[in-house]
Amino acid sequence: MRRDTFLKSLAALAATGAWPLSAHAAGVPMKMMIPANPGGGWDTTGRAFGKALQDAGLASSVQYENKGGAAGALGLAQFVNASKGDPHALLVMGAVMLGGIITGKPPVSLSQATPIARLISEYNVFVVHAASPLKTMKDVVDQLKKDPGSVKWGGGSRGATEHIAAAMIARDQGVDASKINYVPFRGGGEATAAILGGNVTIGGSGFSEFQPYLESGKMRAIAVTSPARIKGLNAPTLKELGIDVEIGNWRGVYAPPGITPEQRKALTDMVVQATKSKSWAESIEKNGWTPALLAGPEFDSFVDREFAALRAIMVKSGMI
Repeated sequence: MRRDTFLKSLAALAATGAWPLSAHAAGVPMKMMIPANPGGGWDTTGRAFGKALQDAGLASSVQYENKGGAAGALGLAQFVNASKGDPHALLVMGAVMLGGIITGKPPVSLSQATPIARLISEYNVFVVHAASPLKTMKDVVDQLKKDPGSVKWGGGSRGATEHIAAAMIARDQGVDASKINYVPFRGGGEATAAILGGNVTIGGSGFSEFQPYLESGKMRAIAVTSPARIKGLNAPTLKELGIDVEIGNWRGVYAPPGITPEQRKALTDMVVQATKSKSWAESIEKNGWTPALLAGPEFDSFVDREFAALRAIMVKSGMI
């Protein structure tokens, strides 16, 4: 190929942003929108994945931005408006965002962004402060039956999986789910502080967020929402306790609106490649996550099904 022709080809690629995966492999600056305050599951996931992109040589740098509130809707709105057409930007999202959109009905829609991939899944752990007079989930349920409002459930934004789980537990135990006292927080760090400060009765989140406090003895795990016990955690499943509730969380990434099909494919390939890195495997192990990679049309269909399933659960549990 003549030198002038080659340079014209490069210029055309640069103008459209349609760089092949090999260009990503050279390492490009990436932006990561984390639609929650620092310290929570989305924050941990976004920063761990950013590190995986860099360690795999796919990103030369990653610029993180935290924008918490409204179950991720504030961060989503900023991402959609400020990053339109940027093939080097990612938004961390997941089941919590879907639940928040259903309950909050924000003006921005997830359909305005571009689906890329589901990354992991994680079940919730319910904990109490180590000094709490409530020692078990049975103690919590007994108090819930006596006075639903006296039990303060702390967790992520309204519509988060721990919120849904609390409503499902109430309904299963014959308590009006609309009477549960759920206290939403903008990030895992705030929820953790509320539990440690005794400002809520019981807290729910992913194991990775509570692990340091469980290991130090500052919190006590009393139940998990998984079908089987979580490795490394001495806590029964809700079903073991006779509570017919099982619900999981998942997290993934979206790209901005306005990118081309070629850019979407290149970004998807890049994300998939990063999940094969040693760095990502170490993060999976460290945080007790379950790998749940799903990309392409399959991920698009999965999100649609999740919206429908979460809405059905919320209606059944009296949340909407």
